[in-house]
Amino acid sequence: MASNSPAPEGIDVQEQPTAGAWGEWNPTEDSARPPRGKHRVLKQRGGLARSSTVLGVGVIAAVGAGGIATAQDRPQVAISLPSLPPLASLPEALGGADQDGADQGGADAGTGAARSAEPARSGIIPQQADRRSDAGELLRSRILQQAESQQEAAAAQERAEAERVAQEAAAQQARDARAAKEAAEKAAAEAAEKAAAEKARQAQAAKEAAEAKAKAEAAARAAGSFFLPTSAYTLTSHYGDSGSMWSSGHHTGLDFAAPTGTPVKAVGSGKITSAGWSGAYGYRIVLELPDGTEIWYCHLSSMSVTGGSVAGGDTIGRVGATGNVTGPHLHLEVRQGGVTVDPLSWLKARGLNV
Repeated sequence: MASNSPAPEGIDVQEQPTAGAWGEWNPTEDSARPPRGKHRVLKQRGGLARSSTVLGVGVIAAVGAGGIATAQDRPQVAISLPSLPPLASLPEALGGADQDGADQGGADAGTGAARSAEPARSGIIPQQADRRSDAGELLRSRILQQAESQQEAAAAQERAEAERVAQEAAAQQARDARAAKEAAEKAAAEAAEKAAAEKARQAQAAKEAAEAKAKAEAAARAAGSFFLPTSAYTLTSHYGDSGSMWSSGHHTGLDFAAPTGTPVKAVGSGKITSAGWSGAYGYRIVLELPDGTEIWYCHLSSMSVTGGSVAGGDTIGRVGATGNVTGPHLHLEVRQGGVTVDPLSWLKARGLNV
């Protein structure tokens, strides 16, 4: 292996023996003459290629590390890396260029060869570094673009999902509102129907009660129910009272003193057998009951009926003061078989409170 140590000044390297041929070298004035011609510097082949390869790999690693560090600052997303040329081809390209530079340097001699090789080494490395920096920036830009695209796609998917959920919620609210409205309408219709049914039932019950009452009253009248002959009265003369006012010497009836015009009622169901003027009795109505008992109504101011059948409680005339009287009153007589009986006892016997 050749030595790279400089030769002693004034000694021609071509004329000197090999390292094993001399011992210690002590130059003299004669032996240390100025060198002639150009010095030839031997160049190690392949050194620049190996250095460029190492430097290129270092640049690629630095650029890749910078891109990865920048990408790690972004949110983690799933990405796909673009295909790049294999790194194995880089040393070959770099070595070929270096080899050419070495061959070119070998053709020159001395200091000129060294000067021509130096620009070759200084020019390749910046170009390779620029290409690797551009590749790293391109890779980082693609990664960032793909990450942003995936983030935008995820955000769009989230918005679409939110819109879908909102639409479903609105549709559910509409369905609930429609169901509530239908339920309210149904409840109102049922309530109205129930109210109408209750009203109809109450009307029917009232009608049935009225019919039942009418039937009861009719039945009572048909069965011989009895009523007081008048109202708002005062008893003034009783049956059997004696006095010169009566032609027989005693009173044959019961007097109900009341204002003129007070209604006079039939004490029971029967028929009118007589109605008109009767001397000292004034205007008189005779009511015959089903058992043949006669009820005389005397001193009337007017007569409402003059014949036919009447029911108990019907108005047949008005209180007056006609005939032999001292004031307006109703003279009531009860005759059975043509003989007078006490009207007060007879009325009480029919359940009347006189």
